[in-house]
Amino acid sequence: MIRVLLADDQNVVRAGFRALLDLTDDLVVVAEAADGLRAVELTRTTRPDVVLMDIRMPRADGLEATRRIVADGTLDDVRVLVLTTFEADEYVFEALRVGAAGFLLKDIEPDDLRTAIRTVAAGQSLLAPAVTRRVIEEFTRLRAPEGVARKRLEPLTGREREVLAQVGRGLSNDEIGDRLTMSPLTAKTHVSRVMTKLGARDRAQLVMLAYETGLVRAGEY
Repeated sequence: MIRVLLADDQNVVRAGFRALLDLTDDLVVVAEAADGLRAVELTRTTRPDVVLMDIRMPRADGLEATRRIVADGTLDDVRVLVLTTFEADEYVFEALRVGAAGFLLKDIEPDDLRTAIRTVAAGQSLLAPAVTRRVIEEFTRLRAPEGVARKRLEPLTGREREVLAQVGRGLSNDEIGDRLTMSPLTAKTHVSRVMTKLGARDRAQLVMLAYETGLVRAGEY
């Protein structure tokens, strides 16, 4: 059973998500929060697998709540999925920076929401549909630093840089294996090593690093 915490300041939104998830055999809502501070408190007490986190909330917004959850070493197994109404919400990028596993638009289809929660709970951290790519590309266009941070890549071997680039393009381990002629298990091992060397929490942060260091550029897939 995958345990989910809902964090949104709108009662009707939480009720809608709860009604949807309550109809699913392998998903259960363990708590609801109407503000960011309460979301952090309930995450610590209920230990959900996944937090569906709205961005704009009182007391502390979803960005600050995500930062506190990710920074808490006792919550390493908790994954945060950011919810937003807008495709180009600047806060989404900051949430990915601080460790959110990915983000979803609030108008997501029910089946896609269920799949997203299961995917993140299974450790596949980043969702990479076309909209995610568009948002990340827009972020890099507007916010990328002029000087490419190549020093961040110095610990990586050439092969590990190739793997990081594929992660940045949103490929799964199976797809990376096909593209780089290696087994999915070998691809997974490379991804794990890259995470360790770069101090990344999950694939979401690897994607941001791939863009920020210039390994992947807007429009490349």
